[in-house]
Amino acid sequence: MYGDLKILTGSAHPELAKAICNHLGCQLTPTLTSTFSDGELRIEISDNVRGDDVFVIQPTCMPVNTNLIQLCLMLDALKRASAGRITAVVPYYGYARQDRKVSPRAPISAKMVADFLTVAGAQRMVTIDLHAGQIQGFFDCPVDNLFAAPVFLEYLRTVNGGDLVFVSPDAGGVERTRAYAKRLKAGLAIVDKRRDTPNQAKAMHLIGNVKDKTAIVLDDMIDTAGTLCAAGEVLFNNGAKEVMACATHAVFSGPAIDRINASHFSQIIVSDTIPQSDKLDCCPKLKCLSMAGLLARSIHNIHTGSSVSVLFV
Repeated sequence: MYGDLKILTGSAHPELAKAICNHLGCQLTPTLTSTFSDGELRIEISDNVRGDDVFVIQPTCMPVNTNLIQLCLMLDALKRASAGRITAVVPYYGYARQDRKVSPRAPISAKMVADFLTVAGAQRMVTIDLHAGQIQGFFDCPVDNLFAAPVFLEYLRTVNGGDLVFVSPDAGGVERTRAYAKRLKAGLAIVDKRRDTPNQAKAMHLIGNVKDKTAIVLDDMIDTAGTLCAAGEVLFNNGAKEVMACATHAVFSGPAIDRINASHFSQIIVSDTIPQSDKLDCCPKLKCLSMAGLLARSIHNIHTGSSVSVLFV
């Protein structure tokens, strides 16, 4: 048996950690996170965690390398402080896009980062909508890859847009898109996409019918929004009555916000696996849904030894 439940967080997303604590009815364990004069990170756990069941909330979002190393240092500090069990809660798992070797002399970054975290001290992982499901196998510890679908579906049921059709922006996302369409008894379409270079994609043509329907583009991640806006353009040109989008991880790097503001989308639904407070002020099309409740339930079930699979709906 493990001791008390302890929730820690780094500087990546303290708002999400506080919201999770509110759901659980507990307080954040204080942690010192600062930097030395040369830029090295300094971590110090400010409370006793010996024998406790500790969960560290830290998405590896921008600045990715800083947040990743900060997470590793926190895990190492907890390991050396004799925590009973250490669970890394990483709502957005960075470096996930290189999950296989697709060109000569390329790294498999997702595996390397998995090794970082397990060596640092993670004994269990909790994440949301991994870029590729097989990344779970890169860890030498249990991984709970939660789905954001229940949170998104609850909101999408309130969308009064007439006939709905869910659109996959590429062939790889068809399975995810089909699951949403099945739940809401909606149509399914696919945008044929050709990617020339990283972060740049050209949408070619549409497979399916969106004419006079509310089309919702579904993806796991929005980075520069190039793929998303190209898909939106195709849908608009094919007669969609309204064009929306839904994505779990809103990275929003580079020109993403400007592209979205200039696009045909009426609403972009995202989650708070990555902080969005600064983006909401400059992009009125964004709707951010919280994953705090989902993560809190998973943490509670893990701590109490209950089933986590009940959340995989």
